[in-house]
Formats: sequence, C-alpha cells, structure tokens
Amino acid sequence: MSDSTPRTIVVLAGGLSHERDVSLRSGRRVSDSLAQHGIEVVMRDPDASLLGYLKSARPDVIWPALHGASGEDGALRGLIDFLGIPFVGSHADASRLAWDKPTAKVVVSRAGVPTPPSITLPRDTFRELGASAVLDIISAELPVPVVVKPAQGGSAQGVSIVDTIDELPRAMVNAYTYSDVALIEQKIVGVEIAVSIIDTGDGPVALPAIEIEPVSGVYTFEARYTAGETRYYAPARISDEVAARAAEVAITAHLALGLRHISRIDLIVDGAGTPWFLEASTLPGLTETSLFPLALEAAGHDVGWVYSALAEAAIREASA
Repeated sequence: MSDSTPRTIVVLAGGLSHERDVSLRSGRRVSDSLAQHGIEVVMRDPDASLLGYLKSARPDVIWPALHGASGEDGALRGLIDFLGIPFVGSHADASRLAWDKPTAKVVVSRAGVPTPPSITLPRDTFRELGASAVLDIISAELPVPVVVKPAQGGSAQGVSIVDTIDELPRAMVNAYTYSDVALIEQKIVGVEIAVSIIDTGDGPVALPAIEIEPVSGVYTFEARYTAGETRYYAPARISDEVAARAAEVAITAHLALGLRHISRIDLIVDGAGTPWFLEASTLPGLTETSLFPLALEAAGHDVGWVYSALAEAAIREASA
C-alpha cells in the first residue's frame, strides 16, 4: 500500500440546500463504491459538530458529496483547506467561479468557448426600474425562446423554458424562488449533452459525452432523478468529429475555471455541430440516475476504482 492510498475517507452528504435528498443519494453511492475497495468510510451530514469532528478524527481524505450551496459555493471547501485535510474536488476560489453561472459564462467565453447570449438581473432591478419596462427591453434583445434559471443552484431547480413572452414573468418568479439573481439566456436548439471530466493526476480527461433526451422534452428536476423520465445515450448520438470538439470545449472550460479532479460541463450542440457552454458543475450528481457514473461506465471504468484514484490524487497534491 503506497503513502497515497487512503485508509479512511469521510464522505460529506446532506446539508441544508434544496438538493439535500440528491446529496444523500450521491453520498451513499460514493460511500458504497469506496467501501467495496476496502476503504473505511464514514458518512457525515454537515452540522455544528462537523468541524470539531474533522479536527480530531483527521481522516486521510474528505469527499464532499454536497450538492447546492452548502457544498459547491466554496465556503466549506475553504474551511477544509484551512484544516489541512486533503479533499476531492475543486478548491474554494474555483468552486465560487463555477457556482455562479453568469460568472462562469464570462470566464469560459474569454477562453474562446461560445456561450448563449444572456442577461443577468437581480430581483431588485424589477423593483427599481419597473417590471414591464425591464421585460420589454429583454424581449426585444433576447427573443423567445429563452431559458430562465437561478444564477446559482443546480439540479434544474427554478429553471424554466419560455416559449412566449407572456410566460416570462412567471419564469422570473420561479427563478427568484431559488436565488436573488436570475440569468435569462437565449435558448440554443440542438442536442443536449454533458461531458464529465476526471483528473487523477495526469491532467484532465474527458469521458464520453452523454446525450440527454427527457421524455417530457424538458430536463427538469423530476426528469433528472426519476427513473424512466429521461432517455440517456452513452455515448451521445453525435459524430466523432463533434464528440472530439465537445471534449475539447469541456476541457477548456474545466481549465479556464480552475477546476480540479472532477467536473461536469453541460453543453448543447447546435445544428452546425458547434458545442455551446451552458454551465459547469464542480460536483456532478453521483446517484443511480446521474450522468457522471453513466459516463464512467461508457468509458469502461470501474466506479469504485475512479473514486479511490481521485482520493489518492488529493493526498498526493496535499503532500506535494
């Protein structure tokens, strides 16, 4: 057993975000996969006793399986860094960049990756300038269809596809339920794909793109986490040339945002074969219906081996 082989791993799952249930499911899947590789795993829900526990237990590695703000906005990862305990995933600064969708779009577009035209509006904008005047300008510059989403958050919560201008006010209210800032984005018509990235120490590698085809036509929260509500194609039904282009775009986005170990880059491929960046996740879903495990399987990887290899990479980097 090498010095980088983890003996004990603490998996953090649950939290207080809107994605708590999904996080618990991801945490259990990670824990089971690691335990099957002979690693002692403790699953913890973040609470007031967590930091004291980590300081005394000093596990070899922490695996944050926390979806939503509690695990992806960078705050907890920054505290773990201060504790000096290796952990799987991106550092705090990169997590903050990816967590905020409008910021991520700017960073990735500056790296040369196309991303749909959009506007970002805090809730207060409507109060100060008047809802009708604001909506008139938006509809003139971003004609429907558009996608309205919370500026921060995951699992498609608060996301609406707006096909007529009359639907826009309700979509804004829906987005503001989950965040005080909303992103209104031109809808690109095409094939929706997700490209997962892993880096076990030799640089980021793109896994096969997974094509997403919701039965209802919209990839909602329910479509993501209810078996049978979405058809997945692994690999995606795109040409080898387009798949290679999507992999290149995903790795460029991963590097531009400064992500580490693991990420999922959501793209849409238009009719010309151009992949457009939508958003990045520093902690892809790891449940039984999630895209990341599907991509690992499509690549022929053993899930438990990859999870333990990522933990080993975290230990090596912490000791470098």
